[in-house]
Parts: sequence; C-alpha cells; structure tokens
Amino acid sequence: MTDKKGKLLVFSAPSGSGKTTIVRTILSKYKELDFSVSATTRKRRENETDGKDYFFISEEEFKKKIDAQEFIEWERFYDYYYGTLKSFVDDEIDSGKSVVLEVDVNGAVNIKKNYPSAVLIFIMPPSFEELKNRLINRSTETESDLKKRIERAEYEFTYKDKFDYVVINDKLEDAVNKVYEIIEKEINQEV
Repeated sequence: MTDKKGKLLVFSAPSGSGKTTIVRTILSKYKELDFSVSATTRKRRENETDGKDYFFISEEEFKKKIDAQEFIEWERFYDYYYGTLKSFVDDEIDSGKSVVLEVDVNGAVNIKKNYPSAVLIFIMPPSFEELKNRLINRSTETESDLKKRIERAEYEFTYKDKFDYVVINDKLEDAVNKVYEIIEKEINQEV
C-alpha cells in the first residue's frame, strides 16, 4: 500500500480516430497502468472477450447498477449503455495504481467533475474526411451504425477544448510518442 494515489488517464475520441490502438500500445509499454474495462449492453463482437474488452451485461442488470450508483460515469448511445465501474477505479487509485479509461466525451467530462485530478486526453484524426474514410474502410458497422458514428463524431469534436490534451493521430507512431510524453509528465507530477 502506498500513500501516493494513482492517476486517472481518460482517453476519448470519435470512432475511427485510433484511440484503442494507441491505448493498447500504451498499456503494452506501461505495465504499471491498469485498464478499466467498461460495462456495456451491446452485443459482443466476434473478436471481443467478456471481462477483457468489456463486461457484457443485460440492460436490466445495467439499470440496476445505475440505480445503485455503481458507475463513475455511464452513457447511452448507439442504442446501448456503456459505463465505468466505480469500485474498480477507486480501489486501483487508492492503492497507488494509475488507471486508463476509454470513454465517450460526456463520460470524460463527468469524470473530471468527480475526479478533478483526472487527465483527459482527446485523440483526433487529421481531418473529418480522414475519419469518415477510416470508418468506411474498417467495415465493422452496418450502414445505419456508420451514419450514427459519423454524426456522433461531429458532436464529439465540439468537446475537444474541454480536454487537458489533444493529440492528432495522423501518423500512429507520432501520436503514441506524444501520449508517452503526456503520461511521463502526468504520472511523475506530484499531486
């Protein structure tokens, strides 16, 4: 046990910005960081593992957790619920471990209200056109879901000024190096 509390490193980005790739790269380098697995009511994709990528739960179970105030943030979008479990995050930061979260922009802003020392990092594509191309080329969404993600991205761009850092992911290696610099600065900073 340590007297020094861990940090919350909160990543947010429109779908297709490369946020998940950047976060996975960061987590592979920084073994002392823990990833906070979110809960969701959406269906598990073929390449996802319950408890590793998300906690896949029913809508009824999710609503019970909302009522019991078990989330530090939660949101309903794309017709599904997503949320971060409070117990996991509090236990980790109290033990001195820093936690990486991937959440939507509303969740990030809400986390900052309740955890003022949280570090918010917004990942942006080089342009909106590039983002649309990435979403189309990855071919993981239906036409309807693709349209929702593009509309959502427009909305999310309006939040970037509420973040502590904005990293443009034009070249993945450069974006990852910028995030490394941010983490080094923030984790080594005294509270």
